[in-house]
Amino acid sequence: MEPIVPFEPIIPFEPVPADTIPKGEHWKYQIKWDGTRIVVYHLGAEAKLYNRKGRERTHHYPELLDVRSYCAADSAILDGEVIALGGDGKPSFHEVMRRDRIAPEKVREMRKVVPITYMIFDIVYYNGRWINRQPLSERAKLLQQIVIPLGHVQPVPFHDDGEALFRVMQEQDMEGIVCKDMRSAYAFGGKDERWQKVKNYGDTVAVIGGFTLQGRMVNAVLLGQYDGEGKLWYIGHAGTGKLRREDWRRLTDVLKPMAVKERPFANTPERHREAYWVPPLLAVKVRYSEWRWREGRSLRQPSIQSFVSVPPQSCKLPWIEQAGGRKESAE
Repeated sequence: MEPIVPFEPIIPFEPVPADTIPKGEHWKYQIKWDGTRIVVYHLGAEAKLYNRKGRERTHHYPELLDVRSYCAADSAILDGEVIALGGDGKPSFHEVMRRDRIAPEKVREMRKVVPITYMIFDIVYYNGRWINRQPLSERAKLLQQIVIPLGHVQPVPFHDDGEALFRVMQEQDMEGIVCKDMRSAYAFGGKDERWQKVKNYGDTVAVIGGFTLQGRMVNAVLLGQYDGEGKLWYIGHAGTGKLRREDWRRLTDVLKPMAVKERPFANTPERHREAYWVPPLLAVKVRYSEWRWREGRSLRQPSIQSFVSVPPQSCKLPWIEQAGGRKESAE
């Protein structure tokens, strides 16, 4: 359904998760930027910014308000991702959230600390008319004609070889790719297989040091790994994955009787106030989307894949594994 009021925020079209890269003459591929979705509304002299949930972000990113400096259109609605780089020079969700979650009065100061770049990948409104029903191939061609690359604004290029692009994402430890059917229209509020995201997940093995409850059943576990001195460090909590409801019941039966008063982690977990502690005896294989472990951050989007039979002390932090001469997949 098309918005009636020009500045009424649209709900952006979303890709669906996929395990394999779709192929065919109509498919093209883009880097999946680890940032925050921002739609820029440029209608005459005024510009406004909204995120994917329709919340205004106009005052958070003043660098993007002079739309005429990077878009040769009298009016336009642009879709893209605002990104910020981490200390390793790669897009960091943690860094962009430092900008996105601050109070507007602190933006001027934070602009210097966390510079951002707007990566534009679509356009749905151009010079007074909606073009969301045009095929993506035509919208992409229009973007090439009207977007003026600047230091902080860049169009997102398409690639022909999805597998090659994904290999680069793996080598660079970046988030993944988005696969797009170039025949696709842009459906407001839509989410279907015309756009698919293939994420570059990491894997690690961690020990359970605590849990939280929903009612009487365990709904998440607190995960940890050991340093070289034998201290257990909290690295995140996981409440999703391949475990079935019956698996969670069994895990509840195992963990609840094990509860102890003393926290096994050397650091303070995020959810410590609602947590129950257990001796670190059970290990699990965990998949995650990001882990900037060099900067002391916890796993992002961890999910449990399986239980594993390994000694708990073998669940080492990545830098400990590297010091021992073996490269861990968490890097």
